[in-house]
Order: sequence, then structure tokens, then C-alpha cells
Amino acid sequence: MTRRSAAIYATGVVCAVLLIVGIVLVVAQVFQTVMQNRLKQEITLTEKSRMFESWKNPPPPVYMEYYFFNVTNPEAFLKGEKAAVQQIGPYTYREYRPRENVTFLENGTKVYALNPKTFVFVPEKSAGDPKVDIVWTVNIPYVVVMDKMNSYNFFLKTLISLYMNSLGIDLFLNRTIHEVLWGFKDPLLTKVHSMKPEVDEYFGLMWKKNGTHEGEFVFHTGEENYLDYGKIDTWNGLRKMSWWSSNQSNMINGTDGAVFHPLINRNEKLYIFAADLCRSIHLAYVEDVEVKGIQAYRFAPPDDVLMSPKDNPTNEGFCVPAGDCLGTGVLKVSVCREDAPIVVSFPHFYQADPKYINAVDGLNPNKEEHETYLDLQPTTGVPIRACKRAQLNVILKRVQGFPKTMYINETIFPIMFVNETAIIDDDSASQMRMLLLIVTVVSNFPLLIVGMGIILLLVLVVLFCRNRQKKTVKDDMTYTQVSDKPDEPSGMPANQPMKNGSYIAMSPVEAQKC
Repeated sequence: MTRRSAAIYATGVVCAVLLIVGIVLVVAQVFQTVMQNRLKQEITLTEKSRMFESWKNPPPPVYMEYYFFNVTNPEAFLKGEKAAVQQIGPYTYREYRPRENVTFLENGTKVYALNPKTFVFVPEKSAGDPKVDIVWTVNIPYVVVMDKMNSYNFFLKTLISLYMNSLGIDLFLNRTIHEVLWGFKDPLLTKVHSMKPEVDEYFGLMWKKNGTHEGEFVFHTGEENYLDYGKIDTWNGLRKMSWWSSNQSNMINGTDGAVFHPLINRNEKLYIFAADLCRSIHLAYVEDVEVKGIQAYRFAPPDDVLMSPKDNPTNEGFCVPAGDCLGTGVLKVSVCREDAPIVVSFPHFYQADPKYINAVDGLNPNKEEHETYLDLQPTTGVPIRACKRAQLNVILKRVQGFPKTMYINETIFPIMFVNETAIIDDDSASQMRMLLLIVTVVSNFPLLIVGMGIILLLVLVVLFCRNRQKKTVKDDMTYTQVSDKPDEPSGMPANQPMKNGSYIAMSPVEAQKC
């Protein structure tokens, strides 16, 4: 066997082996299973895990943007006209949210943690100075007192109303952004505090929320099932809440929004428990997006999350008391806050019933600025961009015994909305791109083997064809017997014998002497 033939046979054998092995691996999905198992192992929260450190101290900067609705016609509203507001802001704060008191439980299957949040003002990302800028807004302590007094008799409510008027307290107030946000000593609450010491004399939308946490959480680590990674086991010792009117509404589902299980698909629903909303919400796939060169799935709350119970009966459990329901796009959360009749919605009543939008001049809901969404890298389940947007509103209505509310039309009045944003930093994005490249190469290794087999098959075909071609040329140059004799050349001696054999066009020469 020649070297050429041996090379052809060796190439054929290697080609066959690669094709067979590659096809078997593709069909059996061995490497895909290996990579899935590897990813499932990587999500286990251990002290040595980079993912655990990222979960404990999130590297992407988180910013809280506060926008306020400045009331431009408070007196006209009290006379029965439609309220008019003007959006001002943003007033931006950097949010720091490390996990503290991290303790593993039940052989590492669960982990306890606190998540305190600290806010630091960022002037270069803000529209003005919150300690200087003034806003006209609803006097929420005034509304709280009216709401608490609503069940009392008319005579007592009238006395309270006269007393509040004597203090110069009105339904609207003007304060600096900083005071409304972080707190001020309210004259009405100060009077209440003198009679009921348990009532705080300070009021602010974020009063006592700088440097504090939203409760004690216990999370699943994914040790037993990777699909449970990051899911909340208990919140403040509870596995379900008690203030809503149905078992389904009281369930604590999903994660806190910081992490999700790996290998996310487009067809699944993702659940987030929002402590500030006192409920769980679900997200649905919207579209594929790209963030800093990383492919991601965008998930967002669908229309049915805050849909009216008339259109979505599963939301009946959020009506408290049972049957006392609001329309589409708003949710009353005062049941868990124990304060004013607070209502939450998306900014500018995005996805809400048009009656709430039309009740106030100056609102312009749109998807680009007011949608809440989460961009997740599907292989790892890591959020690489997030925008959480929520609006705080107060119900204003006529209350007997309080003459100042005599002419107002019942309105869900917008106070302010927040835009909480985070995007993966450049270093983390670079590391993730490298990780995803490795995962892609390893996961597609069977296809690479098949590809190499196909290339060798082409080489085998070329070698085989060239070998056949050379063999044909060689056969054409082999000497063969010729039956026809050539004519006797004219100058050849008559006595020279004729020679039979192959005829070639060469003249005979005499042998040269040495």
C-alpha cells in the first residue's frame, strides 16, 4: 500500500469517526445537558462564588429618579374645577443596597439577609436643588386625618375641621422637594403627637427610609432545584400575607427582582415580590434586546397585572374590603401601609383607565418613559438592565364635616413617581460576554465535531479524485504492441532487418566510439 493510499484510508476513518461521534452527541444533547448541569451548579450560593458576591454587593450602580407633580391651580380645584399639574424633576439619588447579616440555613439550601438601602443625592443627574425647589402638592397628613375621622359623627368632624382651619392648615401645601421627600415637622401631626405619642410628628414620603430595609428575607439558594434560585421563602417570617381578601393575592411569589434562575425561556412568567407594593406581580416576555453587546430577553408587566376585576377576576383579591374595587391601572395599598388612602399606578397612569388620565390636566402616559421592564440574560438569568417605575397617588373626595372638600370632584390625585434604573457596568459586561462565548463554544462542541468531519470528508473526496486522475495518466503512458508496420524509410539499407515493436519517431544513430 502506497503512502497516498494510506493517507486516504486514514482520512476516511477519522472522517467517519468524527461524523458518527458528532451526530450522536448532537442527537443525545450530551454537551447541552452538561452545560445545563454546570449552570445549575454555578448558582449555588457559596462564599467562594462570584455570583454570590455579585448578589451580596450588586456592582451596577442603581439610581432613583424622583419626579413630582406640581399643582398649578389648587384653589380652582377646591372650587370644583379639574386639577392641573406640571411634572418637575428628576431629582436623582444614587442607591446603595448591599446585603447584610447574610446567614446560610438548612445546609445551604436557604439564605437569610437584610437589604438596607441608602440614598445619596447626585446633583449632576438632577434638574435642580431639592433643598431650594418648591412644590405645591396635596397635604397628605390633612388627608390622613380626614380619612381617620370619616367614621365619626358629623359634629366631631366639624370641630376637627374648624380646629385645623385655626392652625392655618389647608388641603394643599408648598414645601421644598427635600422636605416632602425626606421629612419635615408637620404642625398637624405635632398636635396629634401631643395627644397620641405613638404618632410621629414628622412626615415625608421617604421619611425613615434612608438607611433602612424593607424587611427580613429568606431566599432559596437553588441547591435543591435551580428553578428556585433567588425565590423568596419568607418575608418578615411570613410565607403569605394576610391583608388582601384572597389566598392567591396574599401569596409571596418569585424573587425580589435582583436575581432569577438560569436558562430562562420566552414562554415563562417571572414573578417578583414588591414589598413597597405589598404584593407579587408577574412579568411576561416582550422582545429580544441587546445591551452592551449582550443578548437579552425583555420582560415587563402585562396589562392584566393592574386590570380591573371586571376584566381580570383574579384581581378581585386586591379589593379591600371585598368588592371595594378601583378601575384598571390603579391599586389601593393603604391596607398594608396603615396611612392615607394611598394608591399606586404606573407613571402618568400608564396602562390605566382613561378616566384617571382625563381627570387631571398635564398627564401624558407613554411606553418609552413610563413602562416598567427588566432585561435578563437568558443563559445566566442575570438582570443586565432594569427600569422600575411606579407612581404614588392619593384619593381626594368629599368628606362631610370638612367644608373645604365640599366642591371637589373625587380624584385619584398624582403626587410623584419614581424611576429606579440600573444597567450592567462595563467590567461586568466584558466578563459576561467572555462567559457566554465559552458557554456557546462548549455547548456547540458537537456541531464543531460534525463540521470537522464534513471538512475531512471534502478532503477525502479531493484526495480520492486526484488519486484516480494520476492513475489514469500513468496507464495512458504505458508501452503497447503495434500491429501495423511503418513504411520502410527511404535511405535505409536493404539488407538491414526490420524491427517489430513500438514505433517512436526517433532516427537511428551510430554508436559513438570512446
